[in-house]
Amino acid sequence: MDRLNDTGILSAVWYAAKDVRIERRVRPALEPGQVRLRVTCCGICGSDMHEYLNGPHAIPVGTPHPISGVAAPVVLGHEFTGEVLETKGDCGAVKIGQRVAVEPEYRCGTCPACLRGDYNLCEKMGFAGLMGHGGMAEEAVLPHYMLHTLPDAVTDRQAAVLEPAAVALHALRRSGLMAGQSVAVVGAGPIGLLLVQFAAVAGARRIVVSDVSEARLARARALGATETVNSMSGHLPTQAQGVDMAYEAVGVQAALEDAIHSVRKGGKVILVGLFGAPARIDAFDLVNREVEIIPSCGYRHVYPDLIGMIAGGVIDPSLIVTRQVSLADVVTDGFERLAVPNDDVKVLAVP
Repeated sequence: MDRLNDTGILSAVWYAAKDVRIERRVRPALEPGQVRLRVTCCGICGSDMHEYLNGPHAIPVGTPHPISGVAAPVVLGHEFTGEVLETKGDCGAVKIGQRVAVEPEYRCGTCPACLRGDYNLCEKMGFAGLMGHGGMAEEAVLPHYMLHTLPDAVTDRQAAVLEPAAVALHALRRSGLMAGQSVAVVGAGPIGLLLVQFAAVAGARRIVVSDVSEARLARARALGATETVNSMSGHLPTQAQGVDMAYEAVGVQAALEDAIHSVRKGGKVILVGLFGAPARIDAFDLVNREVEIIPSCGYRHVYPDLIGMIAGGVIDPSLIVTRQVSLADVVTDGFERLAVPNDDVKVLAVP
């Protein structure tokens, strides 16, 4: 299934850090319960960039993932959408010709977390495009449970950003944000900007966003932020002027400290960013101010609601897309350009 030839499926394949190759791969046969998609759009995620720059982090090397059966080299891409080309066996409601969004979380269906319905916490959890072959290719093969049918009112461009939007919506639900409350969003990357949109829709009266990029802060204001702070020269509100809750959407120590310091006594800090190193916290401060720490992992049971919100015009996650590149040029025009500081937020690769 992983052999190469000159007439196969064009794919972006991770072999090692700084070694992503655009190559053609043999079209795999379907197993029962699997679906073949023609990929229409695939986003480059921060996780993809981590793997490209200094991986492996999540990509299995040597030992295959227990559900996908895949180890590196692996086709990247977990933020994607497409059209159903082929199915095999019982694939539920999935039919050939449907446009679908991909919810790329692997799940076993039998562990305690899966049986509770918390499939994002599955003991064998993984993501297509990291722990198995993904959608940065002309075609993708996936288990049918990952697919959600799209109405005509949701565009391919919007559907390609459903995955990071799902991360943001799950975090918002974990936080319990209510209308009239105040929030801080630390980091105006894709997840941070989507959190701004959701917080505005939820009725937050004050949305303060911090980042080092003036262009991203301007985008945050356009999406609903009431205040912005360049963290190179300014500071978020603290203590008595602190917000009800803060979302850490960067995954670095300084951002975590900013988030914790920005909340009032009795406030909440929601951890959304993925930390590449152990983080430190001042436990005395958390206890003394009774600050609640809430981690948010991936998403569960949000895709149907999210698709409905987009179709109804409530939110448009594609507003964070800043550039589109061809799949053939995704290394040079995508990964390499994102590896240096610039104002890009979300880049889509199109086969």
